[in-house]
Amino acid sequence: MLNTSTQAADTLHTTLKSARVMQSVRFHGPGDIRVDEVEEPVCGKGQVKMRPAYVGICGSDLHEYTAGPVLIPEHPHPITGSTYPASMGHEFGGIIEEVGSDVTHVSPGQRAVVRPTIYDGTCCACKQGKYHCCENIGFIGLSGFGGGMSQKIVAPAGHFYALPDNVTLEAAALIEPLAVAWHAVAVSPFQPGDSVLVVGGGPIGIGVVQVLALQGAKKIMVAELMDNRKKLCTKYGATDILDPREVDVAQRVHTLTDGVGADIIFDTAGVEGALAGAIPACRAQGAIVNIAVWEKAPVIPVNKLTYNEVRYIGSALYDEGSFLDTIRAISTDQLKPADMITARIALSEVVDKGFQALLDHRDQHCKILVDVQS
Repeated sequence: MLNTSTQAADTLHTTLKSARVMQSVRFHGPGDIRVDEVEEPVCGKGQVKMRPAYVGICGSDLHEYTAGPVLIPEHPHPITGSTYPASMGHEFGGIIEEVGSDVTHVSPGQRAVVRPTIYDGTCCACKQGKYHCCENIGFIGLSGFGGGMSQKIVAPAGHFYALPDNVTLEAAALIEPLAVAWHAVAVSPFQPGDSVLVVGGGPIGIGVVQVLALQGAKKIMVAELMDNRKKLCTKYGATDILDPREVDVAQRVHTLTDGVGADIIFDTAGVEGALAGAIPACRAQGAIVNIAVWEKAPVIPVNKLTYNEVRYIGSALYDEGSFLDTIRAISTDQLKPADMITARIALSEVVDKGFQALLDHRDQHCKILVDVQS
């Protein structure tokens, strides 16, 4: 049995440890994101404590900023119990600082990436092993367990994956969005030699272009408006860039494919007019894969899908296999995300030089990284 002085010392140590404060970027409401001082989390059994390094600002983060709460819970999340104000940032890696006594797959001092998807393990989708389709899906950085835009984070150990030595911490911040792209190609009927149209050349669209080029697409056509994104798509393997202001996208696709049409269309834009214009570009018995998260439900010309027996497929996030495949592809230099990074900013600059820059100067940016420790 511990003597009382030892017990008192342990209590004092725990109190001091939990009383530490840190900075965290938190959502308080639409247009209201603040760098707050919050209590530093304490690592317990089955948990890992990380010092985040670089964090990507995602399109879903922008949706929260402009129109949230969307995925951020207004009422206690069924898994985490969290509500807003919520710590943000779900595309990140960092340095492991501490692990629970029962954690063996990562260790202090190790570099790691976070897979942010939170699932309950009990719903019908989870029982089928489709954890990324969980009925109560949540995300670190949106739904609880803190977020990467914090000086420290503690979460269940299963969210942390050790990084190969040659994967930088900057690249780690691109693993999550590239896994979205990898999974979308994996769930599609894509075959090497296919001709593909990608609608939207943002970070996910550029990721899809990279994966398609790696896996042997014959033609990679991208419908995009912004010059900087056109250049990045070309750099990463796009064979043809189609500006909808200058050409009829469907007609141009048919011309480029000798009248056949695209075997597969990947929609990363989530814009009704762009989707309606792209559907006629698909060949008979082709497929359209939706990756976009739509802010409001679109009107879809279903008859055009029916008459040509075009399959419309949803791609939700990524499974663990796609996440691990993405890490391996970066490690083996098959995916090279460095050129997607268009700015690096400090935690204190996250609103003006991060969120607002992406909203006001989208034509200048692809992926902005927040350097949490700067």
